[in-house]
Amino acid sequence: MTKSVNWESVTEAHVRRAVEEYDDLGAREFFAAHGFAPTTTYDLVFKGKLYPPKAILGTAYEFATGDRLASSDFEGGRSGAVKVLRNLGFDVRAR
Repeated sequence: MTKSVNWESVTEAHVRRAVEEYDDLGAREFFAAHGFAPTTTYDLVFKGKLYPPKAILGTAYEFATGDRLASSDFEGGRSGAVKVLRNLGFDVRAR
């Protein structure tokens, strides 16, 4: 069951840091380190590369607050991670 998550602490800089970590670690290690899985319906597009929106946002939240979210703690779709990322100015597209 999802819980109410306050995204106000998450900034564009936190999202960029999560993207950088994804690039540094690679997908498999990133997912293992942060407890997420590959995306199925949306892609975060950043500098011409595709990223899993929910995993990136969840990791950005961890960077911002120090608290780790599980994938089941928040929605990944249009009303969840996609909306938050778009509100921060990121390009998120349906697959």
